[in-house]
Amino acid sequence: MRGVLPGMKLRTASALAALAATLLVAGCGSDDNDAAPASAKQSSDSAYGYDYGTSKPAAEKPAAAALTIKAANGMLADAEGRTLYLWEADQGTQSACDGACAQAWPPLTTDGKPAAGDGVQADLLGTSKRADGTLGVTYAGHPLYYFSGDQVAGEANGKGSDGFGAKWWPVSPAGAAIE
Repeated sequence: MRGVLPGMKLRTASALAALAATLLVAGCGSDDNDAAPASAKQSSDSAYGYDYGTSKPAAEKPAAAALTIKAANGMLADAEGRTLYLWEADQGTQSACDGACAQAWPPLTTDGKPAAGDGVQADLLGTSKRADGTLGVTYAGHPLYYFSGDQVAGEANGKGSDGFGAKWWPVSPAGAAIE
């Protein structure tokens, strides 16, 4: 029995050392959203865990995750299926929607190059510097926006709205307004 005890003590000590190391590493994490890399941040709807009014998301994505645009229900959507709109008042790739307009119609912004998902033409995706310094996502030359009145994926409650002096339309995968 004497020969068994030293082996058991060694295994117990090794297990305790591994547990201590795991706890030490786990304690080094941070819940501070400001510590996330800028590439992990994206505008979105507060109903989906985000706050349009800030650049600080409620949930973080891995740094390697790119903002992805896809086709869903015949319209452009973000990775979660939220409808994306164009505004007829915009001239070219430059957004004219700021202030109160951007509160009701939050622009789709990114910190890097957006990725083309299913049904989206990568050569139509682009970016444009907004007046507030953020990088807005464009498609076929149109800045893209969410509508604050859409509460779940696939809704298009803003279709045909004339808020802020011009019409808002969902965007087709070809880049045209869906009227």
